[in-house]
Formats: sequence, structure tokens, C-alpha cells
Amino acid sequence: MNNGLKITAYAAALAATFGVAYGVGNGVDPLVAAEARPAPEHGGHGKQQGDAAGAAGPAGGLGGSDAGYTLELQTPEVGAGARTGIRFAVVEDATGRKVTAYQREHGKELHFILASRDLGTYRHLHPVRAADGTWSVPVDLPAAGDYRAFADFTPAAEGARNLILGADLAVSGDYRPKALPAARATAVTDGYRVDLDGGLKAGRESDLKLTVSRNGRPVTDLQPYLGAYGHLVALRSGDLAYLHVHPAEGGPGPAVSFAATAPSGGTYRLFLDFRHGGKVHTAAFTVEAGKPDAGRTQSPDSGEHEH
Repeated sequence: MNNGLKITAYAAALAATFGVAYGVGNGVDPLVAAEARPAPEHGGHGKQQGDAAGAAGPAGGLGGSDAGYTLELQTPEVGAGARTGIRFAVVEDATGRKVTAYQREHGKELHFILASRDLGTYRHLHPVRAADGTWSVPVDLPAAGDYRAFADFTPAAEGARNLILGADLAVSGDYRPKALPAARATAVTDGYRVDLDGGLKAGRESDLKLTVSRNGRPVTDLQPYLGAYGHLVALRSGDLAYLHVHPAEGGPGPAVSFAATAPSGGTYRLFLDFRHGGKVHTAAFTVEAGKPDAGRTQSPDSGEHEH
């Protein structure tokens, strides 16, 4: 079977599987985060998606349209292992025009996230916008399969709120599914060790503290990245509901703290971006909401999640 047939068969099977998962995801409360107090320049991401009073809105990224805006992915398929460009635009439904004006949040007009359906590959990217409103970004995705693309932004229009829109991306090639890593309280990435203290609780706010060390020593000089000392993205396994939170105010390490609420018991994948030594690193954790926190005696999660 050639690669084209492989990815077509895979996509068809996956559509059936995740059609069920999507329905289950819509049957529970949306994925929400408690408001972590951001620094003044952080913009609106410290508030959960929804109304200004902080009430939970729809789970982010499950739909491609919201509040009169639609994410149009102009590159719906790329090849695995080949560096290629992805193009997309945010379109205003009422006019059909591409959006060209955005509020800057965390130093950027738009944050672009790519994640494979098995949550084995994750990318946090910052594309470039052309004058006509078309965004583009180069990417190299190592594994074939079905991916979800997320655009996290706030239009410049008066009264606009932060939006997280999603679209499916197919990555052609020889698909080899991988199981989600087990829940562990330690992750190793690029020579750094990150320890997770705390866990997600179903329907209840809980604290997450992530402590960064290197060569057995705490890292106390984390560098600001997009106006913060750490960014956390959580994706719910199955429907890939999206949560983007930022840390509470604090110093440059070694610990970065967050507060979050899981809408239901289940499995979530956490991706922590932090900057040190002039480079951005990503540590990933699997968390079982509603279950006891993972013990530190377990072996670390050392999966590759390039930024």
C-alpha cells in the first residue's frame, strides 16, 4: 500500500474514532483554567475563554468558527519529515475578508499550536502575517498522522475577546501510532529536569508547580519568554480540547506556578515552555485528572516535544 493510500485509510478510521471522542468531549463540561494573575503586559490570556466575569466558555479549539471568525487552513496536508510551509488565515464571517488587525498579547499578534492526535508531537509556533492577512510558518513534523492546528488570538475589533480556533491537518507518510506516555511527575528535556508538584482535580481548582533543574542544581535564572517565565498549554486526550494558561507572578525560577481546573476525570497532556540559555525548551507531562498525583519514584517522561 502506498503512502497516499495509507494516510487515506488512516484518516478515514481516525475520523470515525474521533467523531465519537468529539461527541464525548461535548458531553462534559468545557476545559477551563483558573485565572492566574498575569503581569500587566500579558494581555487577556490570564482569563479563561468566555465572558468577562470569568465564567467558563466553550472548550477552546474544538471548532473552527467562533464569535464571527473562522480559521481557514490553506495547507491542509503536509509530508512527514519534510520542512514545509503552512499557510492559513482568520476570516471575518460577515464580510469574508481576512483579518489584518490583532491585539498584541505576550508580544505576538497570534500564537499557533500544532499537536498530533496521539499527543506525541507538539509545536508552539509564531507565524508571520502578510499585509493581506495570510499567515505563514515553516514546520517540520516528524511523524505521519492526524494533527490539530490551533490559532490563539484576539482581533483588534472593539469588544473582541480572545479566541482559540482549531482545524485538522493531515501529515502523510507511514503512520505508526504511539501510546500516550504514562502519568509521571518528572520530565527530562534537553538536559533539563522538570518536576511537577500537584495535579488536576475534576471540577475543582488545583495548583500546579513546575520546578526546573539542570545537572542536579535548581535553575534560578529562567529568562522571560513572551513576557512570562513559563507558558503552559494543556490538551485533553481524545477531543484535544485546548487550554492556554500562564503562571502567577513570581521570580525567575526555579519554580513556575499555575492554577487550573479540569472539567472532568480523564487524561490530559501538559506542555510547559520555558526559556534558559537563550533557547526555549518544552517539558511534557501526562496527568490523570481525578486520580492521585503521580509519584516521583516513576521514571521520567523524556519524550521529544520540540518547540
